[in-house]
Amino acid sequence: MHHAPFINPRCPSLPPACRHRVVVLLLVAWLATALAEGQPAVPAPAAGDTAAVATDSVTVSLVTFYPGEEPFAIYGHTELRVQQDGRDWYYNYGVFDFEAPGFVWRFVTGDAEYLCVPIDKQYALMGMEGRRMVEQRLNLTADEAHRVADRLLWNALPDNRAYHYRYLTDNCSTRPRDIIEAALHDGVLHYGEPQQGEVTYRQMIRHYCRNYAWQQLGIDLVLGSRLDQPLDYREQMFIPMVLMEAVGGATVTRDSVSMPLVTRTDVVVDASEQGLVLPPTPWWRTPLAAALLVLALAVALTVRDVRQRRTTRWFDALLYGTLAAIGTVITLLALCSSHEALWPNWNLLWAHPLHWLPAASVWLVPRSRCLMRGYHAANAAVMVAALALWAIVPQGANYAFFPLMAASLLRSASFLATGRKQR
Repeated sequence: MHHAPFINPRCPSLPPACRHRVVVLLLVAWLATALAEGQPAVPAPAAGDTAAVATDSVTVSLVTFYPGEEPFAIYGHTELRVQQDGRDWYYNYGVFDFEAPGFVWRFVTGDAEYLCVPIDKQYALMGMEGRRMVEQRLNLTADEAHRVADRLLWNALPDNRAYHYRYLTDNCSTRPRDIIEAALHDGVLHYGEPQQGEVTYRQMIRHYCRNYAWQQLGIDLVLGSRLDQPLDYREQMFIPMVLMEAVGGATVTRDSVSMPLVTRTDVVVDASEQGLVLPPTPWWRTPLAAALLVLALAVALTVRDVRQRRTTRWFDALLYGTLAAIGTVITLLALCSSHEALWPNWNLLWAHPLHWLPAASVWLVPRSRCLMRGYHAANAAVMVAALALWAIVPQGANYAFFPLMAASLLRSASFLATGRKQR
């Protein structure tokens, strides 16, 4: 059977196009939040090999790869390893075919299909070189191990291997968790207590994006307030390292006897527990620095414009055009995509498609000036409220948002204070 070439996404945002270019910056940032990680295509078992699973000894292990340095690899990766009758396969739920027709659009709309692909042991570290790798052998009965192996091999068949990827609830980490849980028919699984206490999706994502400021900006822009709901321990396992921690501390009870779920833990690649993440973004290259620069320019131009009773049209067109473009992307994603956590999004208070009106109207003086005075009065009121009351809004904000809100407020105030002269 011919296999289309697979791209190695290595964990989003909305998973990236790897080395392919995606033009829209915000879309790239959102793609980068994807929490799955692929491998290049490798030889897979044929459909007829399914019968081989129903034999004697089967060993199942959970394999965790720590973060890589690329933005799409910073969340780590999970695979299930099955050893039986000389076969040694690593099952990967993070593979996609980027060359499939319309893949980018289907991913944006939430209709992208990811694949379950078995990878032979000799290819297990392909694309993962230098990253810490931990293998946990699971304490499964023979029947439970066979259930895992059967399910994985069934999922890897050509007719079954595709699934609709969800970067928070159905990814390369949650799929192995679900398969392990489903196999434990003979025992009661208990995960224990999380080490990190009560957290939200946004807090967990920020932890892994802490050195990737622009990626975090994209996430904070397009993902709404659902990202800020508290998570139970099982929901936190969308991150591979949390799943590894949970499995390591889990117990299974059979016939009233409680025992650890993991019988053996091997550090296969003894690299840094921080992963291969890049150093922090220099402060002068962060979104906050860029936003403060925009605010400083807005202050300078507003002072000059008020004194001279003029309006600097190019700056207002650029500022409000940028805010309108951001708001348009947020709105289109919320309307067209079935992805998680896109709506409701409180960022539409300050970055919304209606900003196309002031962006264009500065070139249409004097006819639109009366209408725009009303618009800017309303915008100023909304910006004051957003700046003053964001602490009670049920959605986390990126620090770079506030200078942009202040710049929008200042330019509205400038418009209201100036006369008819424009430049």
